[in-house]
Order: sequence, then C-alpha cells, then structure tokens
Amino acid sequence: MSSESTARGGTLSGWFRDVGLGFRFATTGGREGWTRTLLTAVGVGLGVALLLVAASVPAMLGARSDRGYDRDYSWFKEPPKVTASTVLYAEANTTFHDDDIRGLLLKADGDRPVLPPGVTSMPANGEMVISPALKRLLDRPGSKLLRDRLDYRVSGVIGDKGLVGPAELAYYAGSDKLVARGTGQNANTGNATRIAYFGGGSVKSEPLGGILSLLVVIIFVVLLLPVAVFIGSAVRFGGERRDRRLAALRLVGADSRMTRRVAAGEALFGSLLGLAVGAALFLGTRQFANDVTLYDISVYPSDITPGAGLALLVALAVPGAAVAVTLLAMRGIAVEPLGVVRNATTRRRRLWWRLLIPLAGVGLLAPLFGAINNDSHVNSFQVATGTILLLVGLTALLPWMVEAVVGRLRGGPVPWQLATRRIQLNSSASARMVSGVTAAVAGAIALQTLFTGVQSDFVTDSGKDPHRAQLVATTQVRTGAEAHRAEQAFAATPGVRAALGMVSSYAVPADASTRKSTTDLPTAPVLVADCATLRELITVGDGCADGDVFLADDPYDYGDVDAVARPGRAIDFNMPMEDHYAGTPRLWTVPANARRVTSRVSPDGGQEWGVLATPGALDVALLRDPDVKVLLRTDPQAPDAVEQARNTAVRLDAFGDIYQLQGTNEDRKFATIRRGLLVGAAATLALIGASLLVSMLEQLRERRKLLAVLVAFGTRRSVLGLSVLWQTALPVALGLVLAVAGGVGLGSALLKMVGAPLHFAWGSVATMSGIAAGVVLLVTLLSLPPLWRMMRPDGLRTE
Repeated sequence: MSSESTARGGTLSGWFRDVGLGFRFATTGGREGWTRTLLTAVGVGLGVALLLVAASVPAMLGARSDRGYDRDYSWFKEPPKVTASTVLYAEANTTFHDDDIRGLLLKADGDRPVLPPGVTSMPANGEMVISPALKRLLDRPGSKLLRDRLDYRVSGVIGDKGLVGPAELAYYAGSDKLVARGTGQNANTGNATRIAYFGGGSVKSEPLGGILSLLVVIIFVVLLLPVAVFIGSAVRFGGERRDRRLAALRLVGADSRMTRRVAAGEALFGSLLGLAVGAALFLGTRQFANDVTLYDISVYPSDITPGAGLALLVALAVPGAAVAVTLLAMRGIAVEPLGVVRNATTRRRRLWWRLLIPLAGVGLLAPLFGAINNDSHVNSFQVATGTILLLVGLTALLPWMVEAVVGRLRGGPVPWQLATRRIQLNSSASARMVSGVTAAVAGAIALQTLFTGVQSDFVTDSGKDPHRAQLVATTQVRTGAEAHRAEQAFAATPGVRAALGMVSSYAVPADASTRKSTTDLPTAPVLVADCATLRELITVGDGCADGDVFLADDPYDYGDVDAVARPGRAIDFNMPMEDHYAGTPRLWTVPANARRVTSRVSPDGGQEWGVLATPGALDVALLRDPDVKVLLRTDPQAPDAVEQARNTAVRLDAFGDIYQLQGTNEDRKFATIRRGLLVGAAATLALIGASLLVSMLEQLRERRKLLAVLVAFGTRRSVLGLSVLWQTALPVALGLVLAVAGGVGLGSALLKMVGAPLHFAWGSVATMSGIAAGVVLLVTLLSLPPLWRMMRPDGLRTE
C-alpha cells in the first residue's frame, strides 16, 4: 500500500485527498478530536483578532483625523464679511480632574449660520449642546463644580460626526457676549473670531523625524511579534496525539510524505477555523468600542475596520504559517508505524544555528549605529527585520536553554520531580508555551531602554517651579477696581492659600504723541503688584514697601528699559497699536527714587522686566488694556482646589484661563506615541494571558489520563497542583532570564543607533519581569479548577 499511496500522492488530486484526510481527522474522533481542534481554533482566533485590530490602526487614526479636520475652526485668512451664515466663535476649553474638555462659544451673525459637524441647530444664548460622554460626566454626583462652571442649559447632544471619539468631552455653547476682534488701533478689542465655515484647517502633519519613526517601528514589532509566536504555538496544540494518529496511519501503509500532507491538512483546518473564530471575536468585541477608553483614546466601532490589503495578508499569512510551522516541527521527529521516535532519548539540540539568527539581526542593525537622528530617514524594513531576527532568535534559544538547564536537574520533592521529569520528556511544549512571553518581555525592556535614552530630547525642563506656585490664572480687566476684585476673588477661593496678583500693561516714551511715526517706537512693560508678589519676581535688595518703584533690565536683551523709563522721567501708558499715535496721552512720572533691581525667574518660568511698581505708587486705572495674572498657591489637602480656582476664573471672565505649573514639557508627538504603546501593550498583555491559559489547558488535557492514574494510586492533589506550578514556573524563569539578556542587548543596539549614551532603567526591567511573572502566576491559578476536574476517576475512561 505504501507504493500505491506514494503514486497517488504524487498527483494534484492525491495532494488534495491527503489534505482532505487531515480535515477529516480534525473534525472526527468524537469529543476528543473536536476539543483539540477547538483549542487550536481559539488560540489562533485570539491572535487573529488582535492582528485585525492592529490592521485597523491606520483606519482608526484616519477616521479620528478626518472628523477633527471637518470640525476645525482655524481661520488664517482675512476676516470674512458679515453674512447670514457667518458665525463668531471663541475657545472656552477647560479641564476637570485631569480630563480635558473641548469647549466653543458661538454666536450667529444671521438666521442661516453654519453649524459644526454633529450639531443640528445653533445653541441659543445660555444653551449648550454636549457630547454624550460630557453628559454622563455632568450627571455624576461628584461633578457639581463642573456643572457650576458650565452654567448652561443642555439643549442637545453632539452627533458622532462632530467628535473624534465616543469618550471625547466637548460642548458648544451660545453666548451673546461675543464681539468680533478689531484690527489696527482696535486690535485688542473684541474677544471672538468670525468664520464662514467649519473645516478646512491644516491637514498636513509634521513628519515624525528619525527617532520617533524608529520608536513607532519598534513598537509595532514588539507588540505584534508575540502574537505571531503564539499563533505558531497554537497550531501545535495536541501535537503528541496527532503524532500517534499519524503513526497509526503509517501502520496501514502511508509513507512519510503522505503523513506530512495529512498533518498539514489538519493544521490548515484548525487555522481556517481559527480565522473564523478570530473574525467573529473581532466583529463581536468591536461593538463594545464605545465603552472602552485606553489612555484618553477612544474610537467608534465603525472606525475599527482593517484595510483590505492588510486583512487579506492576515487571511493568507495565518494558514500559510500554520502549515509551515507544522511541517517544520515534523522535521524534528520520525513518525514510524510502531510509534514516534521523539518519545525515546534524542540527541541534544544544537546551539550554533540558533545563535546565527540573532547575529543576523545584529548584522542588519549595525550599519545604522549612530546614523539615526531627528532629521534622518529610517529604513523601516531594515530596522523591523533586524529587530524581528533578534527577538525570534531568543525564542529559538529558549528550547535549547530549557533542555540544557532542566536536563541536569535531579532529585528534590515529589512535585519538583514530577515537573522536571515532564519537562525533560518534552521540553519543546514547555518552551513553546512561554516563547511569546519571552519575546514580549525582551521587546518591552528594549523599548523602555530606548524611551529612557531618547526622552531627554522630547521631555525638557519647563523652567517652571510648581513648589513656589501651583496655578497661574490670567484674565483681562478694564479698570483697576476690576483688577483688585479679581485678585480678591482668587484669594478667597476655597483651597487657595495665597494669591500673588499682578496687573500689567505697556508704556512708551512721553513724547510718543509728538512723533510723526511710531514704527520704531520703544516700549517697556509696566507691572503693578504688592511687595509679596514682587519678591517672587525681582531681587528687592534693601526691602520693599508700598509706594516703591523698581526698574529692571530685560534679561533677554530684546528691550531696553532706559529707552522708555528713567528715574524722574515721564512715560505714556497709551501705547499706539498702529504706525501713528492715536488717543489721549496717559502720562505718569517715574519717581526719582526708583531703584535698579535684577529680575529673577518667576514660578511660571518667565522673567519680568521694565517698570515694576507697588499699588501705592501707581494707580492701575492709568494702564491701558491691562491684564491680570495671579500666581496661586493651593492647599495640598484640598483635592478640589484646582477646580474651585477654575470656577473662579470663569466667573470673572468667560475667557479666563487657568493652567497648572509642571516642571517638565513633553513633546506632543512623543506623548502620543507613548500612549499608543501603552494601549498596544495592554492588548498584547491580555492576549499573552489568554494564550498561556489556553496552552496550559491544552497540556493538562493531554495529561488527563496520567493525572487520573496518579490520583487513583494515591497521589495527593496538592502534589499535582504544585507540580503544575513548577512545570510552568521553571520555563518562565528561564525565559525571563533570556528576555532580560536579549532586551538589554536589543536596547543597547537601539541606543547606539540614535547615538544616545548607554543607560538602563533597571527598575523598569524589574517591573516588566514582575508583570510577566504575575501574569503567569494568575494563569496558573486559573488553571487549577480544570486540573481538579481532570483528576476525577472518570478521567480513566477511553474511547
């Protein structure tokens, strides 16, 4: 029969017949056969679902960008003429407990105003339309401060087209206080901008640059490679039983090539069923996208749509990989009519070819050492291939390492002996189970190393000192009385310990009104504040008392205070807004005893210069278009101090601003990439946990009869439970050792590519390893209930 099968297998119909026989093996065999096939399908399906999500990333980002573009209100042209469709707008963004809220005040010029996307009618004065997420936030019991701040009647809900994501907090409010900004001499008048339509803002995004592009490439490799590794492991589920079935097939006359085709057919069926399961999981879980927000990123279910090319690639690559992995695995065993040679003592695994894989990766990355900076172009294919080879090399080294270490273990307690003996008999299964963890942890360590090495280029010192003041409030006032009331209002805000207020404007020389042209007219800032505030801004030297006046030079050397103000000289607060003087002079004489001082860095990072006077020396009523800035020191024991201050700012001025002082500034694109990494890491971690659980259940199912026999002979369940724990812990520990070494090595190569000094965040390395170990421990605990059920006497039944 062997010659007959060989002849038959040489034709195309014979190939299809053998593959079809593999399909039959995957779907027959009773509950045992279907369980094996379903476990493979679930394992492959989990990986396919995540690959489809990854393939949807371009569509998700594109959809969010398109909706943001369609509602953009940027206007860089000449202000349009007033028509029935033009609209005045002013930004009214705010923040509530670290949640950013996008706000826009609107006022229609006519009866046919243009509307932002998602809005069906212009909100009237005192009304607002809000996003569903903001509506839920306002309905919460703990949001009273926000309700007081957004003191508008809700008249509608913004539709999906007007939001970048379902979790976005946004509102449009109607306001009759909007006045169009003036031009020329009246440039400082008004508070709103007129537009003729929404949308049409700049769609060109700045290039990422070489270093950020490198980060993106490495992130995709690190997050997706463990998925591919797990899919390769999932198609090997039930490998021992499959090999015994193939041995029986050899007994009835099949040759080795036919058995490989049958095995390929069985793997192909499991992968195709896994594709169906993955597609079902993908389509089912994406319906819950509205309820999921990861690191301030949310998308609609319709956004999660993989591109046709990427979806086709997944559909072809997964079955192809399943067949390739199966055929490659069969090269390491000999399926004979009387059994599988692997069950006997085999020769030790060879190390040399396993080392060639990571060395090839280093060879691809080495030419890029020192060649990547913010202005360079990154060869994504070369970087991705080199990184993949390095990480795949770790997974190839893991079986050799497990065999080399565990093969030397002898003796110990019974659970330890059961675990080590099981690994010694089949170290491949144990290594396959944790290979995805090894690749993921090594990649995470390398990524963290790269992030740490380059963050100095993207996370810089802001120059601000949040220890001296925590908040800065700015508002516009018309009179000195308004300025005083604003300072008092902030000082009386609950949770504010101190309010350091200052009123500022500008001055020009006293003869400005007599000059024909004011084009080159020198100007100098003028600031009025009490002594407590001035001590934060200048070095007062001999002290400060109400009535004192100080003169400070510009520390940046852009201006010259002496060109405007000197002791005993008059200055004019009516600073021209055009190339000619207009209006009535507002003269004031700098006291003859005004002292020279040096400015110091204020809590908000700036340095004040010019004329700095106390209220007893200069009446703020003389200043033209003054601004009020208040530095706030809050009580750390008052959790709502920031929100109370924001409410005070809105009560004083609908366009008032409050911002918190931070010691560092983080590049926006760098922060976005970091958030994307966290989102992807969360998804990959969930897949690793699920894949480990499926792998462990598959191994326990393979050993069900053996476990039942051991219990029948009196072995305690606790002994078997500990043996399962050790059987998992040993490969994981070895895999983590390999992951740390590989991650540090890959991280070093990445740092050399960007020319950064070698520096390792060992705390992050320990954290990554601890998280991986915690996931494995959790999976082991979840596998214990099925383990207890498999120890029942009915496990001895057979078909």
